[in-house]
Amino acid sequence: MEIEIYSAFVKAGVPEIDAKAAVDSISKEIDKRYALHSQQLATRGDVDQVRKELAEIRADLIKAISESQRWTITAMFAAVGLFAAISKLLH
Repeated sequence: MEIEIYSAFVKAGVPEIDAKAAVDSISKEIDKRYALHSQQLATRGDVDQVRKELAEIRADLIKAISESQRWTITAMFAAVGLFAAISKLLH
């Protein structure tokens, strides 16, 4: 890209030394802007890592829900059994 900009300046009649200075200035500004935002940009690797972490979290959540349901059903049967036993003793 720098060569194209340099060539355009020279073709437009800008002296070579000024064209080179302008191209260097443009490159520095682009680098500054990229540096400002580079920490906020996500790479494909970052996105893949987040997808893997979400898949792990989803799997852990499904396991936790399943375990919770198992304990809830067990507690319900235990409560019904206990209620039945107490009813039997009282009658």
